[in-house]
Amino acid sequence: MANKDNSEAAKKIANAEKAKKSSKPKNKKGNIFARMGKAIARFFKDSKGDLKKITWPGAKEVLKGTAVTIVSIAIIGAIVFVIDLGLTSGIKGLRKTAENRTSTTTTTAVEETTAAVEETTLAVEETTAAPTAAETTTAAK
Repeated sequence: MANKDNSEAAKKIANAEKAKKSSKPKNKKGNIFARMGKAIARFFKDSKGDLKKITWPGAKEVLKGTAVTIVSIAIIGAIVFVIDLGLTSGIKGLRKTAENRTSTTTTTAVEETTAAVEETTLAVEETTAAPTAAETTTAAK
């Protein structure tokens, strides 16, 4: 019985030690400098592998791509030029219309003012030119 108690106690102790070992986290990562060194080395290793996978285009493919790019730029440039030209012409037309309306309004106002001044001048001349009733009676005597 003592052996049985000892073996059960030994099992309990062994289980407790296993629990301590499993509950205590190990620092498997190492210190930060070691991790950074490994990460940098892995980055360059991966980059070297990726560079080996690259397939570079041939001269004909590059020329075709360049030609497509130049033609596309020319077409888009022409479209932008036409739109700009149209908008510029439209704005110039609006400015001329606004200036014509302003000058017409100003001319009409000046003509109306001139007509009013002329009417006033005529009225003043008529009153000064027409003899009053007193003047006509004295002149008649």
